[in-house]
Amino acid sequence: MTDHERDGLIVRIRQIRRLAAVRDRPKVDAAGPEAERLQDLETRVAHLEQLLEGLQDSVYRESERHDKLIADLHAQIQPGAMGAALADDARSRGL
Repeated sequence: MTDHERDGLIVRIRQIRRLAAVRDRPKVDAAGPEAERLQDLETRVAHLEQLLEGLQDSVYRESERHDKLIADLHAQIQPGAMGAALADDARSRGL
């Protein structure tokens, strides 16, 4: 597990705890509908923060995958690697 993955996991755990704390908070009827509306908004924001974290993690993983693919392709087109691959291909075809 890389440091970034570990940090992402910690952030997601904190988000889940925050969302649970907001949901478990007792509703306050003394302030009326404004307090209930505020509590609903807090719950929704906590949920959206959790979704955003998931999206960020997904984008990061996809970026890492693309970076690795590009690095592999770059290594394959180096003159030495390409020359060796062409020589192997020629040998296998009997040229």
